[in-house]
Amino acid sequence: MDLSTTYMGLQLSSPLVAGSSPLSFEVDNIRRMEQAGAAAVVLHSLFEEQITHDAAELEFFLHYGADRFAESLTYYPRQEAYELGPEEYLTHIVRAKRAVTIPIIASLNGVSAGGWISYAKKMEEAGADALELNVYYIPTDSRLTAEQVESVYLMVLRAVKHTVGIPVAMKLSPYFSSIANMLTRLADDGADALVLFNRFLQPDLDIERLEVDPALGPSTSADIRPALRWIAILRDQLRCSLAATNGVHTSDDVVKLLLAGADVTMLASTLLRNGIGHLTHIRRGLETYMSDKGYASLGQMRGILSQKHVAEPAAFERANYVKTLQHYGPTATRE
Repeated sequence: MDLSTTYMGLQLSSPLVAGSSPLSFEVDNIRRMEQAGAAAVVLHSLFEEQITHDAAELEFFLHYGADRFAESLTYYPRQEAYELGPEEYLTHIVRAKRAVTIPIIASLNGVSAGGWISYAKKMEEAGADALELNVYYIPTDSRLTAEQVESVYLMVLRAVKHTVGIPVAMKLSPYFSSIANMLTRLADDGADALVLFNRFLQPDLDIERLEVDPALGPSTSADIRPALRWIAILRDQLRCSLAATNGVHTSDDVVKLLLAGADVTMLASTLLRNGIGHLTHIRRGLETYMSDKGYASLGQMRGILSQKHVAEPAAFERANYVKTLQHYGPTATRE
């Protein structure tokens, strides 16, 4: 049975990709992911704040006490607030590449096209096979227009594509006025893949301590639905790879997203909750489904339930909303 797929030009043995999570802090975990069946690993993100903090801190230490001892010129302070600083992250890429044969995808999390963009090139030089840009941008300034917000994403993509030669994926949230238009523009501007969708931090309030609680719990299988809808709608419209993330917990989740048209599915919360070995269970479930349905390869099933191919395309749009509401109408209530 052929589970192979192509993701932004990378030939993968299956559509099961270990998504960005704290599990990738340890090279041994990355090795275990490969053994369990991961076709690629997205490393945890290097944050823009880490780079700018280390740059400012390094500038201070390079000058403070420079006339006292020569070693001060080579002293690089460690930022204990983060697991891996910028230079350590690059070393981590090198070590991960040496440990496994599957592609290693580096991840940058930020919003500007400033100095952190230079790290995209450094990641490429360290051996990363591709780069995932997680543009975590929450526009809280009411004076910003939708056009200005969207321009940030396009600016970052263009800057990185100009800098590196490896494939670049954009990891996005669904919070755009016209998500179809935004994804199309990113694809047209050179995004090799779109990763749908990121989850933003949704703060809660502690009413006893009167504090903001910045919690982010694990996803559930229900969270795949936004990606399921938009991958199905845009599968036949975009000229780039499509990855589904957020809520991929079971082999059924993987099957649904592949039928909608995803090239790969990214797993994170389920591995944190069930262990890295759960990848093997999900792969077996996918193989069982394909065998039961008579699919010899992934290509035979991918996208067969995209909007273009289903009997009722309106099921992905507003038309089905009325039908769903009718199910919960007065008649249904009396039953």
